[in-house]
Amino acid sequence: MSRKPVHLAVYDTYADWETGHATGYLARAGYEIRTAGPSPEPVSSIGGLRVQPACALDDVRPSESSLLILPGADLWDAGDDLAPFARKAREFLDAGVPVAAICGATAGLAREGLLDDREHTSAVSFYLAVTGYGGGERYVDADAVTDRGLITAGPTEPVAFAREIFRLLGVYDGEVLDAWYRLFHDSDAEAYAVLEKAQASG
Repeated sequence: MSRKPVHLAVYDTYADWETGHATGYLARAGYEIRTAGPSPEPVSSIGGLRVQPACALDDVRPSESSLLILPGADLWDAGDDLAPFARKAREFLDAGVPVAAICGATAGLAREGLLDDREHTSAVSFYLAVTGYGGGERYVDADAVTDRGLITAGPTEPVAFAREIFRLLGVYDGEVLDAWYRLFHDSDAEAYAVLEKAQASG
């Protein structure tokens, strides 16, 4: 079955570790992962990985995408350089295309007003509170939260972040989704057999 690509935002200081579980297993499930940067120029992650974006953010269209993933980055809290990515998230959500934001990207979405009327999470509630956003009462103390097409998670929850993405896109569900999470979050060896059986029959 042909699927629209998943767009992974990349920008200087993006957090390498936050999206690897999601993008790796989305690719295994048949999704093309397309990186989108502020421009076509290379960017560097926090870990120093140099990435050449496949396209510029301005060229990303919700109608041509299955999902926009926004990783955390130091730049989210250092000024307005990444504000265009938050505006692109609004464009996606307005078009009914999901967005997944983790760590500092949640603060960017808070500043954009996208968390004011959705349940959400982040690193801690007071991290978002300093943005002055209006959604404090909708903050949920959970590993990851999905509400009306928007997934949020804190920086220590890349596995739960991926779990919510897989659930939303229908990559895994039920017993298989639970097994995937138990394997990568809890190192539960018994979960591997469930995944192996699902892959063999799928």
